[in-house]
Amino acid sequence: MAFGYGAGAYQQVRSHGGVEQADPHGLITLLMDGALDRLLKARGYMQHGEVAAKGETITRCIDIIGALRDSLDHTVDADFSGRLDSLYEYMGRRLLHANANNDLSALDEVSKLLQPIRDSWVRIPADARQRPAAQSAAE
Repeated sequence: MAFGYGAGAYQQVRSHGGVEQADPHGLITLLMDGALDRLLKARGYMQHGEVAAKGETITRCIDIIGALRDSLDHTVDADFSGRLDSLYEYMGRRLLHANANNDLSALDEVSKLLQPIRDSWVRIPADARQRPAAQSAAE
């Protein structure tokens, strides 16, 4: 699979926070980094019994995972984006479980699932990020 192939799984991402001019690849990276950061924070809150902060942080992480799901472009490669969608949906369910059951292993599981996606995402070459999704998938 070419690096650009995975990049095509995401639509043009736009944010409501005044970053309409930002690079879509960079926005996805920020979302993934934000989710991973919140997973670490939620772990600390859970370990220290800070229930409200844990709940708020996990809820925000679920929202970020939802934004990643919403950004998928199912018209480029329905199979690939469908698998990512299912994985993100699973992550959301595991986060709900982690929150309800104070399950550190569920938080760790989501981190272990998301980290390699993020690592692969940031290794996409700059020229592949700018190509139309259909062209990237064909290579």
